[in-house]
Amino acid sequence: MRKVVVTEFLTLDGVMEEPSSWQRGYSSPDIGRFKHDELFESDALLLGRVTYEDFVGYWPTATDTGAFGERMNSLPKFVATTTPRTLEWNATALEGDVVTAVRTLKRQEGGNLLTYGSGSFARTLLRHGLVDELRLMVYPLVLGSGKRLFSGEDRLPLKLTSSRNLGADVMLLIYSPTTEL
Repeated sequence: MRKVVVTEFLTLDGVMEEPSSWQRGYSSPDIGRFKHDELFESDALLLGRVTYEDFVGYWPTATDTGAFGERMNSLPKFVATTTPRTLEWNATALEGDVVTAVRTLKRQEGGNLLTYGSGSFARTLLRHGLVDELRLMVYPLVLGSGKRLFSGEDRLPLKLTSSRNLGADVMLLIYSPTTEL
């Protein structure tokens, strides 16, 4: 059975919106190694439509991205979308009810299904108990406003399974769902 892994860049106040503008200045070799390792331990990407559109606009034509870019481009992608259109970049739309479609993917043999960003889709996965591991890279920055991962409506008990400093004061917090409070 496959695992669904959701990975997010977050500020201290929970903002996840378009991180490229606020991540500048926070880089380290450990961050790069972590992102490399999580991609290479996955067999497919599971993306929301907006993240898919951002990625397909960049990755297929990106140059000098080495093995990471090659892996990103070669992996199959499953996209949660209700917008009818032809998908490119090894992508397939999740058919029918997205929750049922992800459950079907999880029952298949294979490696991790990795979800980058995809805020609304990630919340749906979390709400329906489909996430096996939630990886939060927390940046030492407060933005005050922006799209947040958690809306305040959802109650989601989690268990911290590991944590580590990735350098540049960025903390990696890895959680798994739990029924314990």
